[in-house]
Amino acid sequence: MEEGEFKVHIEPIGGYEFKVKFSRENLPELLLDEPYPLGKGEHPNAGLLLAAAVGNCLSASLTYCLSRARAEVKGVSADVFTTLERNERGRLRIKSIRIQLRPDLDDPRKLERCREIFEDFCIVTQSVREGIPVQVEVETPAGAPGNK
Repeated sequence: MEEGEFKVHIEPIGGYEFKVKFSRENLPELLLDEPYPLGKGEHPNAGLLLAAAVGNCLSASLTYCLSRARAEVKGVSADVFTTLERNERGRLRIKSIRIQLRPDLDDPRKLERCREIFEDFCIVTQSVREGIPVQVEVETPAGAPGNK
C-alpha cells in the first residue's frame, strides 16, 4: 500500500445488514450483519472483521519477512482470540486480541530474526495498538427540520 486515503462505501440492506463496497473495483462486495438477537447473524460483524484484519495483517507480515529471509514458506496460519468485556458504562468493548501464528517453513532457524521485526511492519496491528483517531460526521437528512 501507499500513503494516501482509501474509501469504503457502506449502504443498508435492511435491519442491521449492510453491503460494503470497496473503492478498488476488482473486489467483490461484502455483507455485514450484527449477531442475533440484534441482527440475524448471517454475516460477519465489525468485531469479527477487526479480528480478521489483525490476524491477516500479521500472517502476511510474517510471510513477507520469512520470504525475505529466503525461507521456503508453505504458509502461515493464525488463530485470533478476541475478548469482549463491558466498560464502566456497560458498553461492550474489545478488551484484548491474542493471535497464535503457525508458520510452516523449511528452516525454523530463519524464523528467529523475523520474530523480532515482523510485527512492526503490520499496518493494522500497529495502528490498533497505537490508537487511531476517528472523526465522525453525521449529516442531517434532506427535508429534516433545520436543513434547507
